[in-house]
Amino acid sequence: VHGAFGRIPPPHIHMASPDLVWQILRSNSSFMVKRDGLALSSEPMNLMNKHSFKYSGLANKKAVGLEISGDATRSSLSLSVKAVNKRAPGKSVGKLTLKKDFRRVAKAITAATQGGQYRADLTAAALARLTKLTASVKPKKSAPKTGRRSRK
Repeated sequence: VHGAFGRIPPPHIHMASPDLVWQILRSNSSFMVKRDGLALSSEPMNLMNKHSFKYSGLANKKAVGLEISGDATRSSLSLSVKAVNKRAPGKSVGKLTLKKDFRRVAKAITAATQGGQYRADLTAAALARLTKLTASVKPKKSAPKTGRRSRK
């Protein structure tokens, strides 16, 4: 947009601070589930499913999420990283599909969280979630038969 003094910069959109968002979400969240004395959360981009500010994907400006898609034969992990794009919320989450073996996926997750100094405190939680997700997709081994052995 051009005005009398040349180009007019777009107005800055000021969102609420993460602390203020957490104060609102702390007790009024539709994702919160209280069970057995624990406060759990089912919000997207929450690695540990704990209802806390550290793991919240809604309150933090930078968040990391891991999801699994597909079945046991063809599964792929998608790593979601929240970017700061206030004008286009649909584009504010970058997704990366990871289809390699466990070691390479773990290396990619470590590079995405620690390498770019994004959220180094979530690296251990992301790797723990990766371990649980890959274990849930692996086919179960059949138990050996526990019958009596016959004598020869």
